[in-house]
Amino acid sequence: MIGIVPFIITISLTSPEQSNASFPFEDVVMLTRPDQFVKTGESSISPTGRQVVFQAVPTPPEGESPESHYSMYLADLVQREEAPRWSLDNIRRLSPEASANTCGSFHPLFEDRVIFATTIEPPGGSDTSGYQRDKRYDRRDVPSEMRIVETRTDGDLPAALRYLEGDEEAYQAECSISPDGRHLLYMSMESGDGDIFVKDLETGERHRVLSSPGYDGDSFFSPDGKRICYRSDRNGDDALQIFVSDLAFNEAGTITGIEREFQITDNGRVNWAPFWHSSGRYLVYSSSEAADDSHEIYIADADAGSPPTDRPARYGTRTARVTNASGFDGFPAFDADSKMMIWTSQRADGTSQLFITEFPDDPEIFFFTPKEAPPSAEPH
Repeated sequence: MIGIVPFIITISLTSPEQSNASFPFEDVVMLTRPDQFVKTGESSISPTGRQVVFQAVPTPPEGESPESHYSMYLADLVQREEAPRWSLDNIRRLSPEASANTCGSFHPLFEDRVIFATTIEPPGGSDTSGYQRDKRYDRRDVPSEMRIVETRTDGDLPAALRYLEGDEEAYQAECSISPDGRHLLYMSMESGDGDIFVKDLETGERHRVLSSPGYDGDSFFSPDGKRICYRSDRNGDDALQIFVSDLAFNEAGTITGIEREFQITDNGRVNWAPFWHSSGRYLVYSSSEAADDSHEIYIADADAGSPPTDRPARYGTRTARVTNASGFDGFPAFDADSKMMIWTSQRADGTSQLFITEFPDDPEIFFFTPKEAPPSAEPH
């Protein structure tokens, strides 16, 4: 069990060129510390907002080398009115010793179930990760033995793992479950090209829903379960772009493919790790749009529209920068109501650690144009 003392930062995260300069995130809390973890990666907040699952490499005793691969951890998310607003408690490891792990998330209907990708045993050294443009930020720990599992979290940990998908021959990860709990969405390297699949967990049917050229992944269901977001390297230039697609269903309710695709970004930069806002009208994602050596979090329109109210569809018509700090900001994720945003950042001391803040009720605030841009704020 690992204890974490939260670190409080008050910092303006707004974008000088695109966001409302007068609106700061008042409370930005560092949830993990370098004396506990060498680095953290992706994270997810449980449906009730009471727990967090995240991947991390623990800090070893002095004189010892850190582990080679990410482990998967579960922690209680403590919330309070006074500062610090949030902290992590009761941190426990979910994954087997010495295994490589990635892409953890909660089952949308069951608080005590977590899915993630794991090698279960120490990986054999064959790495087939699809995107490696910048090894400081983007190269994932994805050996070919990676497969998708589910585990219970209501007993002793680490608990038994239940196999969901994977053949131990190719990387299969980047997984999430539909809001109704029926479908598993994931990426597989079985073709050598990185395609997106959906598995009906009721019938066992499996469909390749996206097989465009290049590496496609980071896919998530929209809040209503009718669309997915993802990133694609289909141009073969390592400039990942964000897309949204409408899903196709058969008469039995099984997802069989996609009907329409919409491109959200087209900027020649690296855009990845998209995540839906609970309204279904926006996406947050990581991007190198500001500079190649500094990934920040952005927000973009992803509104499917509403014919009854004549609200038009808006896909990528506006983007705005959400974070503005030196180093890396990425892997953004919301709680079920998008009241909180959790992400990984290097803003504190150069190590990748988890941060959390309260997200504004109306994301439109990010698209306001400031009259005067403030200087970029740093932690203090």
